[in-house]
Amino acid sequence: LLDLESQLTDDERQVRDTVREWVDRDAMPHVTSAFEDALFPKELIPGMAGLGIFGAHIEGYGCAGLGPVAYGLIMQELERADSGFRSFASVQSSLAMTAIHDFGSEAQRERYLPGMASGKLMGAFGLTEADHGSDPGGMETTAERAGDGFRINGSKYWITNATIADVVVLWAKLDGAVRGFLVDTSLPGIARDEIHHKLSMRMSVTGSLAFDNVVVPEDALLEKTKNLGSALHCLNSARYSIIWGVNGAAADCLQTTIDY
Repeated sequence: LLDLESQLTDDERQVRDTVREWVDRDAMPHVTSAFEDALFPKELIPGMAGLGIFGAHIEGYGCAGLGPVAYGLIMQELERADSGFRSFASVQSSLAMTAIHDFGSEAQRERYLPGMASGKLMGAFGLTEADHGSDPGGMETTAERAGDGFRINGSKYWITNATIADVVVLWAKLDGAVRGFLVDTSLPGIARDEIHHKLSMRMSVTGSLAFDNVVVPEDALLEKTKNLGSALHCLNSARYSIIWGVNGAAADCLQTTIDY
């Protein structure tokens, strides 16, 4: 209806059509059962990685380095199947990988991004909390210096990929300023629980994270993060993914209506 097709380049159409073919062949058959059972089909992760979906907007580190429109079209096609697919890929890419790429050291980029691009490392973005929701300024999670690292206490809620993530980009107050940390989810003191009985985003892996005196090393700090604006920078990238995803959902609704 918007005739976006006329504004796309041949390369952008090729990216869209490649992902669309995968969605129709591999993703769509899982949607009904995954929604009803509230389970994410993790067996599809290698296929998504093979298409270069994870971190597709990032240059280097095993990422595809696509332009923003091509990246948006990927998100459009994923959400054409289900919001859970787009949310999964968007958190991995627009939130976790963007945070590491834009605010991490070169050593942190090399350590995490190639594995995340290949789908061997899963990421989450720990910002929202149960008592503050969309007001991250009220954040209560704290980090304090402890020897050669930091001690983290607090909890996060409604976190996509919480229970399957290998690393969490965790936001906590350090000396009164909100900073980002890369937290390995295998560390002692971390509790993860999945949120059940959702009425929407049922396929999406959503959970809570609790940190009880979790000690992380010095190099866990994303040194370029300075305040809450750093976290909101990543959210802007995620919002871009969501905008394209909504277009995919609308397109599927229209096509379903026409077919019916």
